[in-house]
Formats: sequence, structure tokens, C-alpha cells
Amino acid sequence: MIGIAIVAVIGGAAALTITQRRDRGVPVRLEAVARRDLVETVTASGNIRAGRVTDISSEVSARVTELLVDEGDDVMAGQLLLRLDPTQFAASVSRTEASLNQSRAMERQQEATLVQATRDSQRLRDLFNRDSLLVARQLLDDADTNVELATRQLESLQFGVQQAQASLDEANERLSKTVFTAPHSGTVTRLNVNEGETVIVGTMNNPGSLVLTISELSRVEAVLEVDETDIPYIALGDSTVLELDAFSDRLFGGVVTEIGNSAIRPPASSAGSGQAAAIDFEVVITMDDPPRGIRPDLSATADIITATSKNALSVPIIALTVRPEESRSDAGGGEEEQIDGQSRGPLSRQEVTDVDGVFLVEDGRVRFTPVEVGITGQEHFEIITGISQGDTIVAGPYQQIRDLTNGDRVQQEEESSNESN
Repeated sequence: MIGIAIVAVIGGAAALTITQRRDRGVPVRLEAVARRDLVETVTASGNIRAGRVTDISSEVSARVTELLVDEGDDVMAGQLLLRLDPTQFAASVSRTEASLNQSRAMERQQEATLVQATRDSQRLRDLFNRDSLLVARQLLDDADTNVELATRQLESLQFGVQQAQASLDEANERLSKTVFTAPHSGTVTRLNVNEGETVIVGTMNNPGSLVLTISELSRVEAVLEVDETDIPYIALGDSTVLELDAFSDRLFGGVVTEIGNSAIRPPASSAGSGQAAAIDFEVVITMDDPPRGIRPDLSATADIITATSKNALSVPIIALTVRPEESRSDAGGGEEEQIDGQSRGPLSRQEVTDVDGVFLVEDGRVRFTPVEVGITGQEHFEIITGISQGDTIVAGPYQQIRDLTNGDRVQQEEESSNESN
């Protein structure tokens, strides 16, 4: 009897405690619905690149004899950068010049031959016209044939002169390839050769020597990789805020100027790996005012502003939750279809959907209220319809919001001593 009495006392005390706690309500954070300025952003990372980059490769194979720039030097358009050994190509120019002169000499010789043949033919024709017995017809025909042969030979030599001229132009062009000049103003951001090294020409299976790279850093771009789920929200002209690891104490502005139309790494390229690859798209941002000392390949993180809302009715992100909503079709009243005496299932199908909403607090009790959500800020959702400014809602903790049901009593949780301190 004593044991039963002890158990009864303990059970009564526990029941009393639960009842009192239930009467007091679940401790939650309460917050009044207010208006705020919201900014919706998409965050992505990437690297810096120059707005204009030119890779200069060699079109001839030769040894570097003179190197006039160093990596990091600023150059102007047309400035001399380096020279290759021109000996072989200068010799080729001399050889083709001699061939051209020879062809021209043969052309002039054949012109004289044609003049002689023409005179002989004309002299015989004049004699034949004066007295046909003085010149045999065969001699006259042979003279005309010689004129025709000399004419065609002259045409052949003229084509030979054109061919020799083309060879000379080609040799001069190859000789000019031994001199490298800057195609535009910029900075030498990469130098891959030293004086005395030999550069080679690329082939089908062997890339040629990349001599140097010139980047125009007056226009700087940030190339980002953006997830496929964020691409639909980004548009050309969206403003951005850039953060560079190399300039951590500053923020930079920019504008979206390019949006990729295809994935950076197509799904087909990773089909054999057995894993679903992330689908990312390239987004290019042009910086408004690049700092001095910026370099290609620096790390960059950008917040792309996709939407803004001034004085928007908003609630904390953690306050928004979902609850299932059941809706039934009115067709058929839920009766079963009878075909050939057999049941084929209900004509209408019950659908269960999730509805966004918040828990509105009225007289110490909560009521789930569906809301229409607008843009998403850093810490708040915009609310289009469903609640009004000044309404009290449950703003946390997450687990409490998840377990709440309509009619539950709640109370403002007490701040811990650590928070107060």
C-alpha cells in the first residue's frame, strides 16, 4: 500500500506538471510581422580574366635571338616584343629573289625571240604577196608557226615570273614571322620562352609553342559557374557585388554581360563515370572599376542581385513552414467506375499538396495560415498575401514550428542568461 501510494503521488505530480506546462503553452519565439527592404541574390564563385586576351604563338620554327620584354611589362600596340633567328628565312628570300630575276630575264629573252619571229614571218608574207613564186607556201606557214610558238612560250615564262613573285612574297612573309610585335596595348601576363630557346610550329597532333600572352586589363571580367537551378533568375544587366580574395578589404561593382546557353560540362561528357555530374552554366560579369594590380585567374565571389522589393511585408525564413492540403475533384463524387461488371477504381483521385504558411498567434494559440511568398532576402521572405503588418507569428525554433498544430497554446520563450549577457 505504501508503494502504491508513492507511485500515485509521483504520477499525480507528473500529470500536474504536464497539465501546467500545457496550460502555459509551448515556449517559442514570437515576432510581429513588419516591412523591410529585401534584396534577392544568387551567389556564385569563379575567377578573374582580362576582357581581351591574346595568346601569341609562333608560325615558324626558329631560335629566340632577342627578347625585349619581361612578364608583367606593359606594352603598346605595335611594340617590338622579340625576334627569332632570321638566317634561314633571309636565305630563302635571297634564293627566291634570284629565281624571280632569272624568270624575268628569260621573259625578256623570249620577248626578243617573239619580235624576231614576227619580223621573219612578216618579211616572208610581203615577198609572197609581191610574187608567190619567190616564197614557198611551206616557208610562210613555218614562219607563222614560229610566231605562235614564241607567243605561247612567252606566256609560259610570264606565268613563271608570277610564280617566282609569289614564292618571294611567301618567303618575305615567313621572314616577317621572325619579328613579334604587340597586336594591342596591354600587359604581358605570361611569358613562356627565354632567349636562346627554340620555338616550334604546331601540327595536327602536336601543339605549337605558346610564346607569350598579352592581356588588356583596362576591362576585367569575372567568369562564374552558376548552378542550373539559379540560371532562370539571372538576366543580362543584373547588377552584382564582387569580392576578391586578393582585395579582401574592398567590394566591387559589376554587371552581368554574358549568360551561357549550354552547360560548361555537358552531361554526355560524364555519362561513363556512373555519377550524376552537377550542371553549371557560365556567367560573365564585367567589373565597373577594376583595381590597380588586379591579375587574371584571381579568385572571385559574386552576389548577383536578381530582384529587389522596397518596404515589403516580410517574415523570417525560419517562420515559413509547409503543411499538406487535401483537395478532391468533384467529378463523379468519388464513385467507382463499373466496366463489364468490374470495378476500375474511383473516377476522381485524391491529391495531396504542400502549402506554404506561417503559424499566426491569436489569444495565445496558433493557427496555420497559408501565405503567398514573393522574393527571398538574406534572412526574410516577402509575403504577398495571407497576413497583415503587425500580426504576431511564431518565428522559431525550427523544431517547435515543425511540431506545432492548429490550436496549440504557445508562450514567448525566455532569453537565456548567455544571450542576455
